[in-house]
Amino acid sequence: MSESPCFYSGDGYDFSDSIGHRLVSVMMLMRREADARMARHGLTDAQWKPLWMIQSGRATTAIELARETGIDAGAVTRMLDRLESKGLIERVRSESDRRVVHLRLTEAGQAAAAHIPHVLAAVNNDLLRGFSERDFQTLRRLLDRLAENGRSLQADAEAA
Repeated sequence: MSESPCFYSGDGYDFSDSIGHRLVSVMMLMRREADARMARHGLTDAQWKPLWMIQSGRATTAIELARETGIDAGAVTRMLDRLESKGLIERVRSESDRRVVHLRLTEAGQAAAAHIPHVLAAVNNDLLRGFSERDFQTLRRLLDRLAENGRSLQADAEAA
């Protein structure tokens, strides 16, 4: 890997000028906007995220949901209890392994989850207002490079 220029210095470092702070600020804006729009469909943050994870196949069990969302297993269980009591999900014991309980959307859960990708796409598009296709592709490419650098740092730390 080639040596990169130093864009920041500890002398006079301004946290609010950092890339990390800017990324977190944008994520918070996106989250607030998504939550406000999801509320119009009767979905809270604690509801739409697991519904989306289940519908998209990223989580089919409570353990997978905990891993994907970064929430501890106890909190996930309580959240799933609430979703089940609202009739949005059901738990189905695996026929091949009785220890495994699969999560499935009910008909009401599927109807609620159908709104999620449209809301998220609209939020993303609204935040990208004024960007050209080239700007959009450049932003994606630069964010991918940041993420790759982060993964590389983690791999180096794990190898050490």
